[in-house]
Amino acid sequence: MSPDRETLAWLRLALVAELTPSVFRKLLSAHATPEAISGLNFATLARTAPDAMAAAIVRGPAPELLDATLRWLEEPANHIVTFADKAYPRLLLEISDPPPLLYVKGNLELLDRNSLAVVGSRNATPQGSANALAFSHELSDGGFTIVSGMALGIDSAAHLGGLSGVSSSVAVVGTGLDIVYPARNRALAHRLAHEGALISEFALGMPAIASNFPRRNRLISGLSRGCLVVEAALKSGSLITARYALEQGREVFAVPGSIHSPLSKGCHLLLKQGAKLVESSRDILEEFGVAIRKPEQTSTGHDKVDDNPILTQLGYEALDLDLLCQRSGLTPETASAMLLTLELEGTVNRLPGGKFQRVR
Repeated sequence: MSPDRETLAWLRLALVAELTPSVFRKLLSAHATPEAISGLNFATLARTAPDAMAAAIVRGPAPELLDATLRWLEEPANHIVTFADKAYPRLLLEISDPPPLLYVKGNLELLDRNSLAVVGSRNATPQGSANALAFSHELSDGGFTIVSGMALGIDSAAHLGGLSGVSSSVAVVGTGLDIVYPARNRALAHRLAHEGALISEFALGMPAIASNFPRRNRLISGLSRGCLVVEAALKSGSLITARYALEQGREVFAVPGSIHSPLSKGCHLLLKQGAKLVESSRDILEEFGVAIRKPEQTSTGHDKVDDNPILTQLGYEALDLDLLCQRSGLTPETASAMLLTLELEGTVNRLPGGKFQRVR
């Protein structure tokens, strides 16, 4: 479906590579609408924007990028959301530098749900990934859509946990939505597109550039009522997300760990700085005044099989980790974390020879 005239004006401005979000907002403040801005001459634009940006606006976006984006928007799951849209997340409007336009793939309704950020180390321990998975599943069932950055490690486990619960999950990425980064998370990205959502402020074709990820992190926290850090080293990008959360007036939670583990030091630093220590999802749900629901009694485990990609692929066969990863599309780290959680729950048994089997 082709965008209307107003939406096309938003898109044409957003695709001017030289135009920064802050100057975009200043132009909107001065001239009200993108259509009005697009009709201005260089001299008028230069009163608000630097000369290079004013000249770039007059030139307009690269035609091939505009054409590619319009083709992308023809797919039913693809959307752009602007300041002028009701679907624009209300919480993002509270931060100091919200992007004027967002690219979204998936369920638009998730953008304005109660959400919680769950972030942590890319090099997570199996226990850290299991914690992220369990917390996120329970928080999703408690009514919070799980927001994370689709990185390896804790982020991936958080998304899987959120998707397995009733409130789903949203990934905020640091690339264009036509690029999956990291490539190992392609299966997860596809699942998020179908069952959750992916969001970016970057135009299609934007590659993974280091400077884009802190910008992404401010949106992860900005979309969320709070931020849970599961595992983090002292120089972890997760601490950047936590700092943004504090600046944005969000709650910050941290899971404690061993004093000997480098991946606990970031969480311990946050706790020293006033983050709330959590040992279970109940701690977070109670902080937000969410009623704790007793788990429903069910006679079979069919629902759990449907929700969990490991159980879905495992059936009642005895399979090793490599085959499970091949069938489910999960990374070995994420699959190991999920298997550990299932073992602790008594749902899966570890067999000799490195194989796993569901408990009947």
